[in-house]
Amino acid sequence: MQILKTVEELRTWSRARRCESASGEGIALVPTMGALHTGHASLIRGAAEARPGRVAVSIFVNPTQFGPQEDFATYPRTFDADCALAGREGATTIFAPGVEEMYPAGAATLVDVEGLGDRLDGASRPGHFRGVATVVAKLLIAAEPDLAFFGQKDAAQVAVLRRMVGDLRLGTKIVVCPIVREADGLALSSRNAYLSSEERRQALVLSRAIRRVETLVGGGERSSDSLITAARAVFAEEPTVWIDYVELVNWDTLLPVSAARPGTLLAVAAWVGSTRLIDNAIIG
Repeated sequence: MQILKTVEELRTWSRARRCESASGEGIALVPTMGALHTGHASLIRGAAEARPGRVAVSIFVNPTQFGPQEDFATYPRTFDADCALAGREGATTIFAPGVEEMYPAGAATLVDVEGLGDRLDGASRPGHFRGVATVVAKLLIAAEPDLAFFGQKDAAQVAVLRRMVGDLRLGTKIVVCPIVREADGLALSSRNAYLSSEERRQALVLSRAIRRVETLVGGGERSSDSLITAARAVFAEEPTVWIDYVELVNWDTLLPVSAARPGTLLAVAAWVGSTRLIDNAIIG
């Protein structure tokens, strides 16, 4: 497996793979910030099934999506282990640029998906989705992939990126893979490594709240107010967990809905100790 460091190297590799393909298919890209886990592995496997032998995994801790008081400096960096996992799951190339490669000196262009970028995580982390959209746009332009794989756990991010790709006519299909969970229901996240054993137990309240809403919807409840109230009641079982948001929204617009319908996004975010976690479910 080769490791590429520059945009020019990545673009050359991608175009060579397209030329080699009898059908003219391009590559699959799996953008990550590293600290890879089983959830990332599922994305890489999906990419390898779709584009065998033509899978690039980017590993880049993107500074522009972190706020001033967030964990950029301490975000887990496990490059050698990440490369090993990616290779086992079918990646053929790692793109590992430096900050100066992605953000050259004097660069002044940012990608801001207005409206969407200010909702859910964008509301509590101002500028976060601008940073995400900017770096993903750079990656898609550099790699020119047919397919880019993301996890449903970052559902709000997916909504922002779908809009960005559509608005900019980038020609990449966004493929969304299901959330991968531990046996007890905790959604996999690189930030789970920050949790103490007690905080990890407390973190299960996110998935419990989601299951409670799904049970109520299965029983016929549709009112967003009632469902959100029920989810918050579950969170109250862990009083030290601080809720950031509990919302039922349209997955395309991230705007609140009055009633849950098939395809509605139930999204939750909460602070467990000093760690902010997110989780979600698609109703129906």
